[in-house]
Amino acid sequence: MPDPRHKARELVLQALYEMDVAGHESAGALDRLIEEEGLSSQGARFARRLLSGVVERRAEIDAVIERTAPLWPAEQLAPVDRNILRIAIREFLLDNLTPVRAAINEAVELAKSFGSDNSPRFVNGVLGSLSEVGKPAASQQEVQ
Repeated sequence: MPDPRHKARELVLQALYEMDVAGHESAGALDRLIEEEGLSSQGARFARRLLSGVVERRAEIDAVIERTAPLWPAEQLAPVDRNILRIAIREFLLDNLTPVRAAINEAVELAKSFGSDNSPRFVNGVLGSLSEVGKPAASQQEVQ
């Protein structure tokens, strides 16, 4: 049986992608995907928590991406890569939902499944840099 948290991440990625590309409301898209996929109640709770954290803190997360990968402003990244980074940053950097290595590994797996040929390396590089540096000091101030 697949890990419900992995499946939850896939569905959150798809909902965020719909939000970015088609302008769909992310929570509604996620609810539809959860129902279509028959995600467990545990997985659905995790997915909703993950999605709400990304959406609520998107500006802060995008600022972290831009500081870590200054040549790639968040709005210029491929939507899949941008949203994989958003999910992982929310998970390990902002809220400690998942251990760093596990979050990075999950992000790289998502990049392999849904991104371009270069996505896994790019995602791993950005998240690896963040894991070495720790939480940027400015991100604390942006929330307030």
